[in-house]
Amino acid sequence: MMQDTAIQHGDAGTAELAAFVKAHPRLFVLTGAGCSTDSGIPDYRDGAGAWKRRQPMTYQEFRRSEAARRRYWARSMRGWPAVAAARPNAAHEALASLERRGRVGMLVTQNVDGLHQAAGSRRVIDLHGRLDRVICLECGSAVDRGDWQRTLRRANPEADVDGEIAPDGDADVDAAAVADFRVPPCAVCGGVLKPDVVFFGENVPKTRVARVRRHLDAADAVLVVGSSLMVWSGYRFVRAAAERGLPVAAVNIGRTRADDLLDLKVALPAGAALAALG
Repeated sequence: MMQDTAIQHGDAGTAELAAFVKAHPRLFVLTGAGCSTDSGIPDYRDGAGAWKRRQPMTYQEFRRSEAARRRYWARSMRGWPAVAAARPNAAHEALASLERRGRVGMLVTQNVDGLHQAAGSRRVIDLHGRLDRVICLECGSAVDRGDWQRTLRRANPEADVDGEIAPDGDADVDAAAVADFRVPPCAVCGGVLKPDVVFFGENVPKTRVARVRRHLDAADAVLVVGSSLMVWSGYRFVRAAAERGLPVAAVNIGRTRADDLLDLKVALPAGAALAALG
């Protein structure tokens, strides 16, 4: 572990990354929003790790406020089609190829877009859940997000929501489009429906965390791709790896919370860096 990590760029960075991957056949891979930006899904943070926009809605706000839920679903109705239409990019394809070659023990993603699986990765843990599923907070029943989109459209036929696409299926929508937005209740019990993702202020399920830790214990190195690691849910695994003496490499443009824990940092876009692995 190095306290003053040398940041690598260009061909030197891809060469060192290739050597790192070759030297560690049981990689624990942790991915973040930077993995999906080339698929048209915006990320949350700038190069310094600061928010590019206001912090996403918290679980507590969503749970207690009907107005907050109207705002969330009005924005999501606008943003979901972009996520549904997104396709894997070079970063997803490269990681799927590494798995097929037996180099990835487990891929843990902080993203909720399902693009790793779409690219062919099978050893995947969706740390923060999946946006393509909606669950009832009361009875636990589940609804496909595409079906829920059609339900929202039927309930709001006059809604002409338009706005800039934001991270994780969010979008900027005019306040007037939110005021009269109707959010249908659960068709089974009449309860509150929520995307099956971990909101800010909500804990990752303990069983999921335990599963991730088991795979980390079996790894011989950690590769972080496209994450600033500012969120504790992902950062804790990098910190745990460093405490155990596991080598940690990161591909990320800009600062990460774990810069002082890294053995290698490659300051390149995820797709460009990983595609060079062959």
